[in-house]
Amino acid sequence: VQLVGSGGGSVQPGGSLRLSCAASGSIFSINAMGWYRQAPGKERELVAHRTTYGTTNYADSVKGRFTISADNAKNTVYLQMNSLKPEDTAVYYCNAKDVRTTNYMYYGDAWGQGLLVTVSS
Repeated sequence: VQLVGSGGGSVQPGGSLRLSCAASGSIFSINAMGWYRQAPGKERELVAHRTTYGTTNYADSVKGRFTISADNAKNTVYLQMNSLKPEDTAVYYCNAKDVRTTNYMYYGDAWGQGLLVTVSS
């Protein structure tokens, strides 16, 4: 299973970015996909999470500013980030939970490569 993300970059405070992540690899089902981030010197934290049924949850620090969405048919998840703040600067990681493949493999957690998001004036 591979998760390939795109969309990181640099933006000024108040700006917007959209992250995308596509999962591939003979996938039969995925229970949930989401985004985590890790700032320098800090632990990785959940940013937003979405089940395939559409249930979402967000870190308090991003509620009202970030929106997670997905295209289940494409095994793709998106993170629209608006009103970005310098404290949003971090490496963002895509995550997929409870992944089952057509050849009977199971992955409790699958991770994408990190995407650097820098918010600075």
